[in-house]
Amino acid sequence: MADYYQDYILLFITCLVSTIVVRAILSRKRNKSNRPPSPQALPIIGHLHLLSPIPHQALHKLSTRYGPIMHLFLGSVPSACSQEREGGAIDVGRELLTLSNNVVSRMIMSQTCSEDDSEAEEVRKLVQDTVLLIGKFNVSDFVCFFKNWDVQGFGKRLKEIRDRFDTMMERAIKEHQEERKKRKEVGNGGDGQIKDLLDVLLDIHENENSDIKLTKENIKAFILDVFMAGTDTAASTIVWALAELINHPDVMERAREEIDAVIGSGRLVEESDLVNLSYLQAIVKETLRIHPTGPLIVRESSESCTIWGYEIPPKTQLFVNVWAIGRDPKHWENPLEFRPERFLSEEENGKSQLDVRGQYFHLIPFGSGRRGCPGTSLALQVVQTNLAAMIQCFEWKVKGGNETVDMEEKPGITLSRAHPLVCVPVPRLNPFPPL
Repeated sequence: MADYYQDYILLFITCLVSTIVVRAILSRKRNKSNRPPSPQALPIIGHLHLLSPIPHQALHKLSTRYGPIMHLFLGSVPSACSQEREGGAIDVGRELLTLSNNVVSRMIMSQTCSEDDSEAEEVRKLVQDTVLLIGKFNVSDFVCFFKNWDVQGFGKRLKEIRDRFDTMMERAIKEHQEERKKRKEVGNGGDGQIKDLLDVLLDIHENENSDIKLTKENIKAFILDVFMAGTDTAASTIVWALAELINHPDVMERAREEIDAVIGSGRLVEESDLVNLSYLQAIVKETLRIHPTGPLIVRESSESCTIWGYEIPPKTQLFVNVWAIGRDPKHWENPLEFRPERFLSEEENGKSQLDVRGQYFHLIPFGSGRRGCPGTSLALQVVQTNLAAMIQCFEWKVKGGNETVDMEEKPGITLSRAHPLVCVPVPRLNPFPPL
């Protein structure tokens, strides 16, 4: 038995030494082929140890030493990186997540989650579980030795989430199909009726002459994407914006004065008012600059290319650090300051004209080009309208009597707060305007 144990130890040492030698040889070859600069890598795991605890912050620190383009090995995968009266306290983020779920659910299925408490909790839990799982580091994706192993049990958890979502969507699709059948039986095929997204997708699915062919699995996958992209991100942006406003009462007061001047106290702010709320728009832009919901944009090169004289081979993952770009002092004066006025002043190189839709590469919270976020307009409408209503209707007191809130970040695929924003909302308007 001892002999077998010694053999295993010898085999492990041999494999380790072989890996180090191969790494060294490959490293020399990479240097000769003019690849981007790279930190010292460890055997097997490459540079993974350098990316904790929060990847976008760690990548930003590395870029200050190795430059704006780096060559990293994430395990076995090559990557490049570019830079109502006063009541009780509430968890603002949780309430906003429910709101976002309701908005998306109403667009998709013509109903809000709050109409059924059990279903609301099911949707919230499903979204949160999916976002958490997507944000986890999966060793099987990066270390070739574990490619076919579910080392961390993510495969099992993924199947469980997929089955839960499938059950929910099967129920929703069945209800829609039954309602559509009833309308046809009474001679109303839906003409003149407002359709939700699921209706539109089912129209395409049932139309044999449609140029686009959609299966039920396609429909489920598309709706899952909309739920994931449209709930957590919008809620997170509003929470970050409110936290900044609490920490900067002068900005909060100026925003409130603008809203009061444009809307008054007799009605609630509406989407149509946003065009006249330029300072509110600047607040949202500044929030997205400092706290982009997707701090890292991930792409993969389809073919060999040259960037800044460096050779980037095909199948290389590219991490664009949106978080670091928004804090780059080469493009932003006092980049760590929350100052919405930078988007209003004509003196700062036309910053007031900057848009967040991907046309200006130093402000790309929604990405850019063909792979940019297709829901940008909707996200801006939801974020700006709801933030404006929260500013108009309430004073926000931090639980515990603190005058400021911490701005610590939590690791994940989206930029979330490390600690919940717990506040006491105090109504400003009396009487409260009718909805």
